Amino acid sequence: MKIQEFFDRDTYTLTYLVFDETSGDAVIIDPVLNFEQASGSINFSSLNTLKEFVSDRKLNVHYILETHAHADHLSSSYYLKEHYPNAKVAIAETITEVQKVFKPVFNKPEDFPVDGSQFDVLFKDEEVIQAGNLSFKVIFTPGHTPACSSFLFEDAVFTGDSLFMPDFGTGRCDFPAGSADDLYNSISNKLYKLPDETRVFVGHDYQPGGRQLKFESSIGEEKKSNIHLKAETPRNEYVEMRSSRDKTLKAPVLLLPSIQVNIDAGKLPKSDRGDRLQLNIPLKIK
Repeated sequence: MKIQEFFDRDTYTLTYLVFDETSGDAVIIDPVLNFEQASGSINFSSLNTLKEFVSDRKLNVHYILETHAHADHLSSSYYLKEHYPNAKVAIAETITEVQKVFKPVFNKPEDFPVDGSQFDVLFKDEEVIQAGNLSFKVIFTPGHTPACSSFLFEDAVFTGDSLFMPDFGTGRCDFPAGSADDLYNSISNKLYKLPDETRVFVGHDYQPGGRQLKFESSIGEEKKSNIHLKAETPRNEYVEMRSSRDKTLKAPVLLLPSIQVNIDAGKLPKSDRGDRLQLNIPLKIK
């Protein structure tokens, strides 16, 4: 098993490609669609870099996995599906909770489904999935959102926005239906129960202090050094810290464009005036 990372500097997002060199079987995790909000323009630079890597190695993509409905970048899963029609776009079955929350926020049409049917596969917790010669386990890790999951491939776990590098801590929990208490449980009672040598691949690296990019740690390192949640951190201490800290954070820059696209499996919404693509940005008067 090989792991190749792709880093989007605009959103600090890590996309991963997990593949088997012998068989060519592959899985993509958290692909990025590049979006410039000021001009309202989409480009496919990240997607094309990923596609080129897949093509050069003649890989067979079985799954396109989403660790959750991201609030800080648009997913390119819809467009990847066009290039790899046999690949299945998959997410935790609890995506339905997120869809129900955000359908009215973005004034989605009445017939917008909130049953997760936009995705090819809805995972259940603890499910083991075969992707050719690759195999991975789904571990629900709610807290950042109710639909977060991590994916365990052999000795490597991909944690999305739940667990970051030790010097950046853990994901925020102030989005609708997020829960610091749930995230504590997800990390302490699920991720930290994995063997210490398990490699951790994070969903973002914000390079605190201007340090170089880092995206891989281990469960043992996280338990010992994570600035927000160590192995011995009490639940009440973590929940108080996380809740207080989240109140000081600004909303992600691409929050409103991202959520409405990502709850629809990466599909950009069309307007009622033909085929023009049209995002819906709700306004709040303070």
